[in-house]
Amino acid sequence: MFVLQSYPWAVVFCVITMFCWGSWANTQKLARQGWRFELFYWDYTIGVLLLTLILGLTLGSYGSVGNTFTADLAQVSRSSIYSALLGGAIFNLANILLVAAIDIAGMSVAFPVGIGIALVLGVVLNYAANPIGNATMLFAGVALVVLAIVLDAVAYRTIPGGAAGVSTKGLVLSVACGVLMGFFYRFVAVSMYPEFAHPEPGKLGPYAAVFIFAAGIFLSNFVLNTFVMKKPFVGLPVSYADYFKSDLRTHLTGILGGIIWGLGMSFNIIASGRAGFAISYGLGQGATMVAAVWGVFIWREFRAAPARASKLLAAMFVCFLAGLALIIIARTS
Repeated sequence: MFVLQSYPWAVVFCVITMFCWGSWANTQKLARQGWRFELFYWDYTIGVLLLTLILGLTLGSYGSVGNTFTADLAQVSRSSIYSALLGGAIFNLANILLVAAIDIAGMSVAFPVGIGIALVLGVVLNYAANPIGNATMLFAGVALVVLAIVLDAVAYRTIPGGAAGVSTKGLVLSVACGVLMGFFYRFVAVSMYPEFAHPEPGKLGPYAAVFIFAAGIFLSNFVLNTFVMKKPFVGLPVSYADYFKSDLRTHLTGILGGIIWGLGMSFNIIASGRAGFAISYGLGQGATMVAAVWGVFIWREFRAAPARASKLLAAMFVCFLAGLALIIIARTS
């Protein structure tokens, strides 16, 4: 299978992850107007599954390093399968809760609470299990990225109408999302052998692990998303009949969103072989700032904001870049 041979390339792959994770949601904006997230999400999960399968059958089956994609699947233990599947189910629930929290409490609450908790918890858990890199540099970088997320949230609250009241329900959903989002990556990591060139019996390589993870997302959707369709956090219930009423372009847009996110996840897992799980996860969660770039420069979400929003955004980007630099340096110091 294809593996990375150097840390700088691992950083490049993590940066690609940031752009993918911070950009996939734009496809929902490009879908048919009024297309509900619960319906869009089915196509998204299909896209993630397809992308991971394609990468497994191509890059995962190329070269002589480690096991091939199919060889990994043929020898994997039940415990590793269950771990990767559970990681997918946990991520799926966290992602659904994040969207619900945004709808109820707004980005100014959902992102700093949800993604902030996920970033800190995810890095702590993965570093404790696989302590690669300088802890001081790593956690200082994480702190700066969390500060950048908070500044982003404060800037959003300056937009007219962006400081809506915070409900208990929205806050609880944000906290629950953050805790779950912080745990999912560890379950995927546990299913893998950390040295990709040296397979371990019963464990998975990166391509097989991320494919089973994607299967966990898709399969859990039949329970989680079906429930949300019937009992939505916001709006009226929707049905499977509504899903099949849409046109091909709308469905392809959702599948594209899943392909973009799945590419980011796959590259992040591939990068973890050189960067370590904690650094790889920490860099990937900088996606929030990529989403902020889309909001500021493409969707012009701050065009009605007062002048101080520009200062907050400038400080946000400075903290974000400084945080990323410390996380990257943590592996080499």
